[in-house]
Amino acid sequence: MSKDILSVIQSNMATFSKGQKLIANFILESYDKAAFMTASKLGKTVKVSESTVVRFAAELGYDGYPAMQKALQEMIRSKLTTIQRIEVSNDRIGDHDILSMVMQSDVEKIHMTMDEMNREEFSQSVDAIVNARHIYILGVRSAAALASFLGFYFNLIFEQVTIVHTTSISEVFEQLLRIGPGDVIIGISFPRYSRRTVTAMQFAHDRGATAIALTDSETSPLVQYSTHRLLAKSDMASFVDSLVAPLSLINALIVSIGRKKNEDLSKTFADLERIWDEYEVYEKVEASH
Repeated sequence: MSKDILSVIQSNMATFSKGQKLIANFILESYDKAAFMTASKLGKTVKVSESTVVRFAAELGYDGYPAMQKALQEMIRSKLTTIQRIEVSNDRIGDHDILSMVMQSDVEKIHMTMDEMNREEFSQSVDAIVNARHIYILGVRSAAALASFLGFYFNLIFEQVTIVHTTSISEVFEQLLRIGPGDVIIGISFPRYSRRTVTAMQFAHDRGATAIALTDSETSPLVQYSTHRLLAKSDMASFVDSLVAPLSLINALIVSIGRKKNEDLSKTFADLERIWDEYEVYEKVEASH
């Protein structure tokens, strides 16, 4: 269903039963909370049965409640404010054990990412990176940590790697000035999506570079400017971004590329071992004088 779910609910309001209207009104008024409720919790909140909630989803044309819930989540993916994230997170956790809930949620996101990952897209992304003339990596805000982590290991494997550091879009253009065919840009962004990252992806795409989006959904604004997309689940409801699944995906990417560049990687570490040995000898000599 491509039409905005809220518009569908509003246009069909007159046809709903009394119980369905209670569900509809709650979703229209508190869609940010409803999107993360189970069918059972939504039913209890508006004082209808769980089966009524399930039938409501079917009435809207969805194949079950999870499909309707996903539609709500996709609609608000980039719209939640930090205050709304805090409120939704508090509602979801309630009186439960925070440690267990947060860690279990991260485990589930890794499983979902693994199950839904397009293996062909992953392999094509690996090949594009291995054959790239120059690799650019961009991530801002919380995604900057992922970009830095990826860049650290890529600098051990490749000679031409640029981690795009930016506080403004003009700095992005300055660092991407020479990007073009044969180059690869990896844009990393999760809700709320970074406009700078989206603009950089668009610029690189327009210049003929291979653009790889590392993001959370096909509806992410990065996807429209990407050659390949690597999708990892994140938790946009919490005010703290859950980036465990994206980091796990990055680890898999590094390992896959390392295997293809095994000879170069072995040489790099051999050189590093030699340098470390020389440095340790120098320290001992210096200490003896």
